[in-house]
Amino acid sequence: MIGVLISAIVVCLVTWVYLRWRSVKQYWAKRGVPFLPPHAIFGSLTFLLKKNPGTWMIEMYQRFPKTPVIGIWLFWRPALIITTPELAKRILLKDHHVFRDRFMSGGTHDPIGSLNILTTNDPLWTVVRRRISAIFTASKLRALQPLVDTKSRQLITRIKNTEDYSKQNLRKLFADYTTDVFGTAAFGVETHALRTGEDPMRTITEAFMTFDWFRGLCWSSIFFFPELTKFFNFTLFPIWATDYFKKVFAIVVAQRKDNVIKDPKDLVDALLKMKQDGPVIDGVETLRLYPPMGWLDRIPSQDYQIDEKLTIKKGTPVYVNNIGMHYDPKYFPEPLKYDPERFMPGNEQNITQFTYLPFGEGPRMCVGMRFGLTSVRHALSSLALKYKFEPIPGAPKPTEVEFEKKGLFLVPGQHMAINFIPRDV
Repeated sequence: MIGVLISAIVVCLVTWVYLRWRSVKQYWAKRGVPFLPPHAIFGSLTFLLKKNPGTWMIEMYQRFPKTPVIGIWLFWRPALIITTPELAKRILLKDHHVFRDRFMSGGTHDPIGSLNILTTNDPLWTVVRRRISAIFTASKLRALQPLVDTKSRQLITRIKNTEDYSKQNLRKLFADYTTDVFGTAAFGVETHALRTGEDPMRTITEAFMTFDWFRGLCWSSIFFFPELTKFFNFTLFPIWATDYFKKVFAIVVAQRKDNVIKDPKDLVDALLKMKQDGPVIDGVETLRLYPPMGWLDRIPSQDYQIDEKLTIKKGTPVYVNNIGMHYDPKYFPEPLKYDPERFMPGNEQNITQFTYLPFGEGPRMCVGMRFGLTSVRHALSSLALKYKFEPIPGAPKPTEVEFEKKGLFLVPGQHMAINFIPRDV
């Protein structure tokens, strides 16, 4: 009798699982949304730990080139990828009141990560955002200028004292720089990662940059430091190879010989006033090729009608495929080419709105954007005044670098190095 009961339970369970799975895998087909057949367990996430999610997003965008939406599954949970600037504008800005929250979470096991502004949702997000925004006002950023200048000089000293550039890992070098700048600015604690390569704050950032099965994939790289580090890595490599930058820097060198430019601050001011090299110093082209993340995720708080045929159910994760649009030749001709002139005054008008989203858009746009750009401008200006940048023979170029597979950000997954050649001026 007991055996018969157990058998009946097993049959019922198997039947339920089968019917449930059939309903799950037919979810997007019933709604007329293009999709790839899901895996019976992982759904569309079979790429995890095999490739960076940003790389996968590019592949999905290119695999479905003529559809505004793509159906996917997060294990058995249906989700949607958005691939057009028109829908991106609706979700990130026009109808933001419906898409205020993110699907991505810091998890219940990470007390620090769960309070990160990137992953918190309303009503906590509104409170955190308001308080953090007060830190990044223009006046407070100007007050931080001496700190940024000091750390930029220490960066130069660190490079000057390096004996073998091929053994110097750019990721670690600039992680030390961003740790010192952000750690001191945000927490009021002076750090010395640039001087010694070690610091308690640096130990913490390294922990956040290291994959941990307990924290999971999500928090292996979500932190301010690795993002700015990636920015430096991928900007230094191609920056000197562009004829555009060489031409502009020739003007800068001439001004420096005439004592017009004497320090990095003068260089930043001159470049921004000339509006010729701003795209390079700001790294907008770097951020097109290597945005912080390959998507912008949201969850609708109510059913949302995309068009007369498709309505997104409340709670369905939605991903704006920003990196896919960054690599679309329709919006950016020769998308694999590093070309800062795309963003020159006069050319910017050719960029379709909401196809360039490295910092996001709308109310949840990156709150630290101006702080990050300030740190980058002065560090790159200091380096550009002192050094030329040349690739090390045999070292991988940016287009050859493999991205971190265990994290969410597009950060280098391997050692990166470059030659710093002292200038004569």
